[in-house]
Amino acid sequence: MKTFVFGLIVGVILVPVCGYFYFGSGAVPVATSAPPMPFEMMLAHRALDARISKEMPASVPIQADDTNLTAGAQVYRHHCAMCHGLPGMPEGGFSKGMFPHPPKLTEGTGVTDDEPGETYWKVANGIRLTGMPSFKDSLSDTEMWQVSLMAAHADKLPQAAKDVLSAPMFGGPPPGAPGAQGMKMPGMGAPGMKSPGTGAQGMGAPPKQ
Repeated sequence: MKTFVFGLIVGVILVPVCGYFYFGSGAVPVATSAPPMPFEMMLAHRALDARISKEMPASVPIQADDTNLTAGAQVYRHHCAMCHGLPGMPEGGFSKGMFPHPPKLTEGTGVTDDEPGETYWKVANGIRLTGMPSFKDSLSDTEMWQVSLMAAHADKLPQAAKDVLSAPMFGGPPPGAPGAQGMKMPGMGAPGMKSPGTGAQGMGAPPKQ
């Protein structure tokens, strides 16, 4: 019994000490190009899933109609496409250098198999240490729900929403398409944002990591 207690005490002390020196040794993979640590992805997903399950909204306050889906496409184009891509467009260098790699939300499954409330939680709160920012201070609640619904219905969008997403990354929607406002760069004139100098409190540069 004494041996067991002694071993338990040593383990309780030794494990944190070893962990402290390991994280301070410079051997921990912290670069986005480095492979993940053992169990890193599993533990991160487990913690994220548990938090989202606890806090995500149980109901959606707006309808997934053509108007909201098209508005969501405009929000997506100007706030999300830089990392998550546009349909039929090659992946940009920005997303290639990120870890974890951001999923493409307009092709394949994306998040169409997730509840809109789960996507809304991610849009509103962001995900720490992933490059996914929180948009609750730069988008309205309605805009966050619109883009969440758009992502959830990315495989069955109305034509108006598809038109908004079909333009090249660094140009506005096709002439005459909903949301065509002469935009030149993602973010300029986008929902929730104004041009510099107007006193807007929209998104600026990504937060420093």
